[in-house]
Amino acid sequence: MDPNRALPEPGASRPRRVLLKLSGEALLGDRPYGIDPDVVRDIAQQIATGRKDGLEVAVVVGGGNIFRGLAAASAGMDRATADYMGMLATAMNGLALQDAIEQAGCPTRVMSAIAMNEIAEPYIRRRAVRHLEKGRVVVLVAGTGNPYFTTDTAATLRAVEMAAEVILKATRVDGVYDADPEKNPNATRYARIGYTEFLANRLEALDATAVSLAMDNEMPIVVFDMTPPGNILRAIRGEGIGTVIGPEVAS
Repeated sequence: MDPNRALPEPGASRPRRVLLKLSGEALLGDRPYGIDPDVVRDIAQQIATGRKDGLEVAVVVGGGNIFRGLAAASAGMDRATADYMGMLATAMNGLALQDAIEQAGCPTRVMSAIAMNEIAEPYIRRRAVRHLEKGRVVVLVAGTGNPYFTTDTAATLRAVEMAAEVILKATRVDGVYDADPEKNPNATRYARIGYTEFLANRLEALDATAVSLAMDNEMPIVVFDMTPPGNILRAIRGEGIGTVIGPEVAS
């Protein structure tokens, strides 16, 4: 890779295959816990529209709206046990998302990193890619199948394995800032930032393992705000929203 190559402009070209990372909290809406069906339907409609536009879409979904393993571990639960419980929560979210996407008229497959044969296919890379090629949305649950790894890392791993062109991380903030914008009103948003700068500044929009894996495989990440109406579809279509994390920009 040329170290002087500039980051692509958001929306500079329309991707063919994308991986959308949704946190469990994205499905909450205004609820304190669980799944808001209206929010899920809206997300599903945007995903289905992107697929009908000819894009190949995979989705990695978290489980924090139901159970957060790290929080349970900090309260004294065995970390591995807590993480496996979190994986089960992602499966619940994945099934809800599958149902909503199919009601929006788009075929879907849920693939799990841990065995749940009655409700999901096992994750097999070649099979997942084939589903995408056949026009199905692939919903990936149970993270990497291993404790101690976040769903951000799972999203990066699956994006690399499935040869996605970009990771789209849907959040409630409109990009990556140099400080927490909720605590610091003077925080500055990056339009683009290099992997190394992101890691050196210990920014918290994604975990370091995910960004390191993306850097090693030259996988760009777009961090964007999913709350404005239609923003998930805009991101899927490659429109210029959010912050791009990618190769370093020459000074």
